[in-house]
Amino acid sequence: MDGGSDEYVLKGTTLRVYRFLYREGRPVGIRDVQRGLGLSSPSVAQYHVRKLLEAGLVREQDGGYVVDRLVFENMIRMRRALIPFQTTYSVFFATALLLMLTVLRPSSITSSYVFGLVVIAVALVTSIYEAVKSLRGIY
Repeated sequence: MDGGSDEYVLKGTTLRVYRFLYREGRPVGIRDVQRGLGLSSPSVAQYHVRKLLEAGLVREQDGGYVVDRLVFENMIRMRRALIPFQTTYSVFFATALLLMLTVLRPSSITSSYVFGLVVIAVALVTSIYEAVKSLRGIY
């Protein structure tokens, strides 16, 4: 299926099921999905897993279901966590700001120094905003 249909399928409870399967990283049964997400019945879990199967996003393996196709973009996977790539920019700009405020601080404050601080601070805030926006899209 094309990317537009992925966006259509990955909403609400179906998106929660997809994220759950992704985070588990191993074949997960229907009852595990139901219990893990607190769904009302196994048939509700089965319905959402079937939607993901039809969209080609998950596959059956070893008596359970696993994510077959990753649709999260600009993410770094560390064990079971997804971290937005923008986080690396946030760390870089935070480090640069810290260095400017400590090691690279001039003896007298100049307009160039203040401008540099403002630019780095704006870049830091922007990168944090983008990272949070990416996280809200997946969790």
